[in-house]
Amino acid sequence: MKLYIRQKIFSWADRFTVKDIAGFDKYLVEGELFSWGKKLHVTDSNGNEVAFIQQKVFSFLPKFFVFVNGRQVAEIIKEFTFFRPKYSISGLGWEINGSFMAHDYEITQHGRPIVTIHKEWMTWGDCYELDIAEEKDEIIALAVVLAIDCVMDAAAAGASSGSNGS
Repeated sequence: MKLYIRQKIFSWADRFTVKDIAGFDKYLVEGELFSWGKKLHVTDSNGNEVAFIQQKVFSFLPKFFVFVNGRQVAEIIKEFTFFRPKYSISGLGWEINGSFMAHDYEITQHGRPIVTIHKEWMTWGDCYELDIAEEKDEIIALAVVLAIDCVMDAAAAGASSGSNGS
């Protein structure tokens, strides 16, 4: 199953929809404008919160927690490396590999694909295609991909400001 994320450029607070293959809105992702650390709420088409992503505020390297149905299911951490960015997912037994700078990577579990992420380059704003192998993993996979994107943004902001990304 495929989901599509198109983020708007120049937004004061994160707010965007996740669409299905037919182009219909399936999820709404909304950030909190005034909060300590980044927080994203993911709601379904009925307005029910299905996932929540929260940044650990005082952390040497960017770290985000993923909650699904009110329960923490994963922690996304940027690993300390010098040359290529590396991220880890704890709590699910999932591994992540690929080119993060090109937004072309895959999340697997024991070699079994969970979700493949590709960025469409010739679009206005960022547009990502998520190809999720099994429907049962849809919400968790979406939330983990959103958290990875938050970690990448936090790491880039920390690098550009000369801070440690906390």
